[in-house]
Amino acid sequence: METVPAQPSTVAAGAERRPSLVSDYIQLTKPKVQSLLLLTTVAAMEIAGDPSIGLILATVVGGYMSAGGAGAVNHWYDRDLDAQMERTANRPVPAGRVSPRAALTFGLVLAALAAVWLTVLVNPLAAVFSFAGFIGYTCIYTFWLKRRTTQNIVIGGAAGAFPPLVGWAAVTGGVDGTALYLFAIVFFWTPPHFWALALLMKDEYAAVGVPMLPVVRGERETRRQILLYTVLLYAVSQLVFCGDGFGYFYLASSLALGGVFIGLALRLVRRADRRSALVLYLFSLAYLALLFVAMVVDVRL
Repeated sequence: METVPAQPSTVAAGAERRPSLVSDYIQLTKPKVQSLLLLTTVAAMEIAGDPSIGLILATVVGGYMSAGGAGAVNHWYDRDLDAQMERTANRPVPAGRVSPRAALTFGLVLAALAAVWLTVLVNPLAAVFSFAGFIGYTCIYTFWLKRRTTQNIVIGGAAGAFPPLVGWAAVTGGVDGTALYLFAIVFFWTPPHFWALALLMKDEYAAVGVPMLPVVRGERETRRQILLYTVLLYAVSQLVFCGDGFGYFYLASSLALGGVFIGLALRLVRRADRRSALVLYLFSLAYLALLFVAMVVDVRL
């Protein structure tokens, strides 16, 4: 009997499948980054009042479109850098799966839709804060600061602190001292969080000439700055309690979380190894999420 030759597998074992066009456009919006931003938005809404499910959904969708548009514009602008770094070379634009023009158009359309969506379905102030975050991330951080100064993430990081203001404005139509505290917490959290990642990616940033702090000032200074900003974050996180914004459940949670954060920063200063930087980076993600959850629980209690 004649045997039929075995047909080669369409996808080699263990090989990566080519992402679909839909998944590529989703990737342009940076969904992993979005999840934490949206958590702070929803938490701020729950702290500010008793929002309906409809209002929460409308705010989350609008916030995702705005931040996603900023992410797509960032993909478009940084495509030359992304193509040279192993971590980012397979992103849709540098890999050639999405054209630069399509990525830029997608980002701008998302931002415009977000502004209209939030204005109509939420309120104009929420739309203004969301658009301010878009401008901060694209024009101030991506276009201006990222390739020019070691303070890029400090100044430009303010863009990531707007989501709590969006959530607060969505519920109250304004802002108050507590809302500004939430903004400050995210603002001071950003440098130690991002610099821990920058320590891990130092060689890649150096190769493409991006002046991240560890590239220009060295790893020792970066570890020192991480500790400094972690202490500042700890202090700022207590101001909310001192201003009667939250109660003792939040105080206990913020003290515990902040103490662990400072401990990990101290360990990074002393050990100066990649594992310590990775542990700090991963904990910083959990820290912000748990701190905002603690705020919501405190208010509900």
